Amino acid sequence: MKVSPAFYRGKRVLITGHTGFKGMWLSLLLQSFGAEVTGFALPAPTEEGGKVLKAAGITAGMTSIAGDIRDLDTLQSAFDTARPEIVFHLAAQPIVLESYRDPVGTYAANVMGTVHVMECVRRTQSVRSLVNVTTDKVYQNNELVWGYRENDRLDGFDPYSNSKSCAELVTASYRRSFFADGRCAVSTARAGNVIGGGDFAENRILPDAVRAAYEGRPVKVRHPYSTRPYQHVLEPLYAYLLIARAQYEDGSYADAYNVGPDDADCVTTGALMDLFCQLWGAGQVWEDASTEGPHEAQFLRLDCAKMRNTFDWQPCWHIDTAVEKTIAWAKAWRSGADIGAVMRAQIEEFLSTDREGAE
Repeated sequence: MKVSPAFYRGKRVLITGHTGFKGMWLSLLLQSFGAEVTGFALPAPTEEGGKVLKAAGITAGMTSIAGDIRDLDTLQSAFDTARPEIVFHLAAQPIVLESYRDPVGTYAANVMGTVHVMECVRRTQSVRSLVNVTTDKVYQNNELVWGYRENDRLDGFDPYSNSKSCAELVTASYRRSFFADGRCAVSTARAGNVIGGGDFAENRILPDAVRAAYEGRPVKVRHPYSTRPYQHVLEPLYAYLLIARAQYEDGSYADAYNVGPDDADCVTTGALMDLFCQLWGAGQVWEDASTEGPHEAQFLRLDCAKMRNTFDWQPCWHIDTAVEKTIAWAKAWRSGADIGAVMRAQIEEFLSTDREGAE
């Protein structure tokens, strides 16, 4: 199954968290399809991210509403204005270390924020399809070598991961309690570690690496032996679009789905940095800066057979391409290039990739 731009043309779509890393790319994708896009979010989480939104013309091509998903009344007003047919819920506090610093704020955004989105969907009769984006970290991680499946236990360890586990339970409850009549189909998507241009967050490995390379210093890597499922940002967004359309047309697709890369792209952070330094060039290097900081899982992999079998889906950009595209974006941004043109060109290249030949 492939994403159909024609399906989204003219559809009213609301994105929570459109000012974030994933949100800006999803907004641009949907605009390229001709959708009527409304975004609801706080200002961009970083100053640089706000500059990208403006420079790439992302917010200029949509209705952008400033607001906090912890404020139910303001969120409901945005739903009333947009009258969306499809909702993508991406707004969240997404950083593990930040969740240790501010667990209350993390739970408020990720759990009650999700409750508020579900409540607005319940009250808004126009909505027929909702995709709630969570994370691969929702599972109780026993550091096993095989991938976690959608029916494995939900019990994230740290406040961020656990809050997303709670958001999964909230979504499942609303699906059973309020949407069993088929009026709106509701799914969750559990994505692996996402990389790509436009992510400026602190304490994420690729943004940290890019900042170090900009400044001509070694990349300091806190967990070089941790294994993660890395994928380019366009990979999970493509999957979200597939899910949203399928369940819009047939509510039986509403479910929970893992969205991750091939096993070969589940690599250690050290291996990721080897690849980054090689592709960046200029003698870039990284250093082992292992710390005794807050707990983070050492091994995490997803079993994505359900997504593959249900939608005949498979990732098409492997880890080397994902890092290459991230670096190309970062160097273009640094040089003052037309970043909107860079992003649209990467989207066009991604969509034109032969997915059947991507194994």
